[in-house]
Amino acid sequence: MPTTASCRPDPRGIGLRLPLLELDGSEQMALDAWLLDQCVQDSLGSPVLRFYTWPGAWLSLGHHQKAQPSQWEQQAMAGALRRVRRPSGGGAVLHAAGLTYALIWPQAPRARREAYQRTSRWLINGFTRLGVHLQPGQSDASAGETNCFASSTAADLVDDQGHKRIGSAQFWRRGHLLQHGEIMLSPPVSLWRSLFESSPPPPIERLQADAIIGALTASLQSLWPDCSWQDFNLNQEQWQQVQSQSAAYRWSPTGSSSNNPEA
Repeated sequence: MPTTASCRPDPRGIGLRLPLLELDGSEQMALDAWLLDQCVQDSLGSPVLRFYTWPGAWLSLGHHQKAQPSQWEQQAMAGALRRVRRPSGGGAVLHAAGLTYALIWPQAPRARREAYQRTSRWLINGFTRLGVHLQPGQSDASAGETNCFASSTAADLVDDQGHKRIGSAQFWRRGHLLQHGEIMLSPPVSLWRSLFESSPPPPIERLQADAIIGALTASLQSLWPDCSWQDFNLNQEQWQQVQSQSAAYRWSPTGSSSNNPEA
């Protein structure tokens, strides 16, 4: 009997791990999208896991996000942050002193809720290894939400005090999934309040990025035991391809900057 999209087995074979990278925001988004494209074209044909950080403070906007409060422009003009457009949907995310993950999942379950549930299980299990209990949020999804961390849907993860710790977004292409998300560690209080007119989640000072990466990598290996993970580095030609696509994700006041009908 054919396997349905909703019960497709977990990945098998080879999985690819990229090293921790700190790049310009548009290059980070271009790399995520490029990895997904390679999966679609079957050039890689493997799940990919990577973690990255950002040089300075960045505000990433969802692919379809239009709302631009005046204080965002003021902070950008003052040099307090830079902006970038994500290939994925959702609200704005402040990337500063945190850790971002990206997971490329070939032939993921086509039901987005199921895909989120299964990636949430991976993230929850990883943080449990670190002694941090997380659970899915309870808020209804809102297409007009300006700040991603202003609410916590079932796609997000909150701690026991109700603070949102991980906000995730998806980008689908031909049945393959890119899910990336921000793990809030120690967001800058003053900048956060200036941007969102609210207080950020309190810092998790005892957790370091290396420990989180190790725990989440081990968690994914345990959830996908038939997938053998190998380190992967892009060659010079591949980096040139990524850099040539980065302009599509630079922030533009005209709105969406890349063709993404599935975001």
